[in-house]
Amino acid sequence: MTDLLLFIGALTLFALIARAKAPAVYWALFGLPAALYRIFSTYRRTLEACELTVAPAWWRVFTNKVAGADVLRPGIPRIRGIYPTTTGLRLRMRLAAGLAPEHVEASAERLRHAWAVHSVHVSEVQPGVIELRMTGFDILGRVRMPRRLAAGPLSVVVGLREDGLPYVRNYQDIPHALTLGANKSGKSMYQRCLVAGLAPQNVALVGIDCKRGVEQSPFAPRFSALATTPDQADGLLDALVEEMEDRFDLLCLHQGITSDTPLEDITSDIWGLPKHLRPVPIVVLLDEIAELFLVASKVDSARRDRMVTQLVRLAQLARAVGIYLEICGQRFGSELGKGATALRAQLTGRVVHRCNDKQTAEMGLGDINDLAVHAATAITADRPGTAIAGDASGGWSRIRTPHKKLGQVAAICAEFAHLTPDVPSLAPFRPSAAAPVTASVPAPAAAP
Repeated sequence: MTDLLLFIGALTLFALIARAKAPAVYWALFGLPAALYRIFSTYRRTLEACELTVAPAWWRVFTNKVAGADVLRPGIPRIRGIYPTTTGLRLRMRLAAGLAPEHVEASAERLRHAWAVHSVHVSEVQPGVIELRMTGFDILGRVRMPRRLAAGPLSVVVGLREDGLPYVRNYQDIPHALTLGANKSGKSMYQRCLVAGLAPQNVALVGIDCKRGVEQSPFAPRFSALATTPDQADGLLDALVEEMEDRFDLLCLHQGITSDTPLEDITSDIWGLPKHLRPVPIVVLLDEIAELFLVASKVDSARRDRMVTQLVRLAQLARAVGIYLEICGQRFGSELGKGATALRAQLTGRVVHRCNDKQTAEMGLGDINDLAVHAATAITADRPGTAIAGDASGGWSRIRTPHKKLGQVAAICAEFAHLTPDVPSLAPFRPSAAAPVTASVPAPAAAP
């Protein structure tokens, strides 16, 4: 009996330590078996309580009465498969006739509490078949990226989604994006993850950091161009527009609209060009958009209007020639001035971190989903890097980027500095990689 008590005590102690220090281990050993037991033992009762049922067909009811059998129970979704994962489990269901994925999604919170899991996310696999992706613990509390991350060209795994899947920033699917958030909310960390993921790829990185380059200067070895003041940004945007126009001329010359060109070879963007003619894609990282909009005097108004016009032109046209915008800011709206709303309308991707006011969340997510706005305003200050990511399709998810030190990303940029493409039109803005400076530490004063 004593040995049994000691074993139970040791097992309990191990479970408590694993739950605090290694939640994935705790889930695999204890949480998953308990969750499976709750699901299978209460499946019908839970779905009936959540009103995810349909009345049986009239002919079955009639046949049942004629046969004198028991009263038929309502129909419920049938389990088509259950797949454990390292962070939770996936439950595939065949919906009963009359139910839609929206009905299950509306009951996701009730299913979460009934089966005692951390979260439940509903996705449609095919017509009539849905998948419930459940997580057993708070995977955004301490972000641990999967070891195997598959990301194609111009795709970057930026963070982890709440449902356990990696959040991928794909520039070919969503060419331009807007990132909002207050100070210390995680915007800089998001940008660091982007730079770290793009550095090993065949892409030209262009930075605009009007805070004298304090955020982007450490990445200079991998940048093809960098502007650290509004005056430099003005010239750099003009150069980008010139580069865009040159690429359009190249595209028109080789897009294949001659009579002897096969129809499938005709293209309207650079990705249809032969590799030896295709220009390198450019990703423009703009750190603080308000610095380009705000002016201190009427003398700066002309420069400001010109920069805004060039940005709007790039956002409207540059996708076809492989120029992509990644714009960050603390606040972005019509109060910035003329052209702000027109620019925001072209930024398909939206990532909103913790905001100081609800209006900022509405600027980024109000035209996507009202629930996303509510989720963005609920982000607390003790969870930096947490954000709501959405796009123009109306879909959104809660994500969190892993912590990356500035020195780590700078080292990655230095490692892949040899991959920095030479874009002739941007050559005047090519930063010079400064040698690291070693700070001298004064010797401690001698004791009297």
